[in-house]
Amino acid sequence: MHRGDPDWLAHSRRGDGPPLVLIHGIGSRWQVWEPVLDEVARHRDVIALDLPGFGASPQWPGQPAHTAPGSVEHLADRVVAFLDALGVQRPAVAGNSLGGGIAVELGRRGVARSVIAFSPIGFWGPVGRRWCQLTVGGARSAATALRPALPRLLAGRAGRVAFCGLFYGHPGHLDRDECVDSAAALADAPGFAAARAAFAGWQLRREMTGALDGIPVTVAWGTRDLVLPYPTQARRARAALPAARHVPLPGCGHLPFADDPKACARLLIETY
Repeated sequence: MHRGDPDWLAHSRRGDGPPLVLIHGIGSRWQVWEPVLDEVARHRDVIALDLPGFGASPQWPGQPAHTAPGSVEHLADRVVAFLDALGVQRPAVAGNSLGGGIAVELGRRGVARSVIAFSPIGFWGPVGRRWCQLTVGGARSAATALRPALPRLLAGRAGRVAFCGLFYGHPGHLDRDECVDSAAALADAPGFAAARAAFAGWQLRREMTGALDGIPVTVAWGTRDLVLPYPTQARRARAALPAARHVPLPGCGHLPFADDPKACARLLIETY
């Protein structure tokens, strides 16, 4: 499979064992999983991908026929096409935020043999949904406006705390260059606006949960998540998915992989 193929997505593949697909959130890229990849790849064939319109993946071609562009359903369709082109069948799937919603959707379709969702979208009320849209939109606006100054602003711990504290529980520990590259990816993502508009209409509905009963589902949530706040949305997730395993990640933010890589890697390895 090559970059010019219509179903190609940018991705990193490493390791041996049963396949595990990793799906990032809105404005992010596959590198968000980097803190856990080496450990997980000791146990799994890990495929960390860039969703269409994010990272190094091209935006989706044309207008989808039956779904809103950038929606959970549409992006799930694109992931399925990519996995089919790779010849990967019924992998374990893990996702974060928007990617968590996509992972749940793939589980509902029977594409995933197991699902782990880190702070997934879809367990919000109207206020929480709007808050999420505002926070991610504001982060993108800040990344765009401050982009020339980001290497200097993020060189010190105080700058990383101020700029990255919305997403991480321990932003002062982050690498400066990784922060700069991630901010640039957020600012440049051509799929951002469509996905931000579309994901607001997606919510895990009661009729969707029955299809998940036959597979292992884990929902993990950082207790310091400021984008999809843990106290309310994790509670809704427990009510909507009572058969799932629900795991709090103490001290972790919305992107927990750099905050507690050992705990996140352990969950990913166990999810099969």
